[in-house]
Amino acid sequence: MEWYLKVVRDNYANFEGRARRKEYWMFALFNMLIIIPLYIFSMYLVAEHNSFIGLIIYFIYSLAVLIPSLAVLVRRLHDIDKSGWMMLISFIPFIGGIWLLVLLVTEGNSVTNQYGTNPKGGADDINQIGQTVE
Repeated sequence: MEWYLKVVRDNYANFEGRARRKEYWMFALFNMLIIIPLYIFSMYLVAEHNSFIGLIIYFIYSLAVLIPSLAVLVRRLHDIDKSGWMMLISFIPFIGGIWLLVLLVTEGNSVTNQYGTNPKGGADDINQIGQTVE
């Protein structure tokens, strides 16, 4: 839950920097754990009570997490040294979604890239082993 709150609260519309695999996938997991029961409940209210309040709540939640979802996706792509525009690759029929999934599960660069320092931290320390400290 900490990763979900980090994306929603601390990095709501932050499209700069890098996001670890763990940050992206934990956000995706908790988002699905919220959105699926919310959808089922809204469909139940429509089917049984002819009430659209559940659908309204579902759409409000979906709109509220749209920006943070895109932001964490862009930052995840930055972690593997790809532009955020690479998310549009999912529009290629058949292979686009698979290609994006492969990119999202790829381990990030362990060194600083054009989008920022390694979010895991400490990986640059391995390059300093054996060097004299001045």
